Amino acid sequence: MNRRVRLINWFLRIVFRAVCRIDIEEIKKIPANGPLIVVGNHINFLEAPVLLPHVDNPAVIGVAKKESWGNPLLKFLFDHWGVIPIDRDAVDREAFRRSLAALNQGKILVIFPEGTRSKDGQLLPGKPGVVTIVMRSGVSILPVGFHGYENFWKNLKRLRATDFHITLGTPFHIHLNGEAPSRDVRQAVTDEIMYKIAELLPERYRGYYQFEGAVNYRYAVAD
Repeated sequence: MNRRVRLINWFLRIVFRAVCRIDIEEIKKIPANGPLIVVGNHINFLEAPVLLPHVDNPAVIGVAKKESWGNPLLKFLFDHWGVIPIDRDAVDREAFRRSLAALNQGKILVIFPEGTRSKDGQLLPGKPGVVTIVMRSGVSILPVGFHGYENFWKNLKRLRATDFHITLGTPFHIHLNGEAPSRDVRQAVTDEIMYKIAELLPERYRGYYQFEGAVNYRYAVAD
């Protein structure tokens, strides 16, 4: 990690610690090396600008919608962090190639399967694009749940600090048990990944992935 990126990360840590109460000790539990895929829910813009500077590890890179590069600030940050742009409206082979190459280099890939911000913190249906990377790489998946900061802008206007809660789950693998990766199977695997995230969130944030009792997993197997 070059000096400029470390300076950017240092500055953002100061900024966000001034306006947010961050679960820093939980972030420290993220492994230092991969290959590993981290999957999390996507509430608003805060996940990357808070998470990546606090991890402060060149082995950790993200995947983000290509539209984000239309924002000059996000473009500046994402380019320095090496974030991989992905086209959500097409089969983005270049994004998949770069993601798999990063994992082959032992990096940690951060992906948000919902593909868009929920804004209110409620989980949205996951999109199966992540499954292609998961199945082709075969690496472990670490679920992460984010919550508490859906009212960030309102709190900022009122000069109130915002809670930024993050909870790490238990790593798991995906096993198709000999089944062909059909569209239905891919969506089922995506849903199981999302349920792993939902288990880490308070009930009111689970949205599309509400559940009662234990979730019955068919493809997601604990490491």
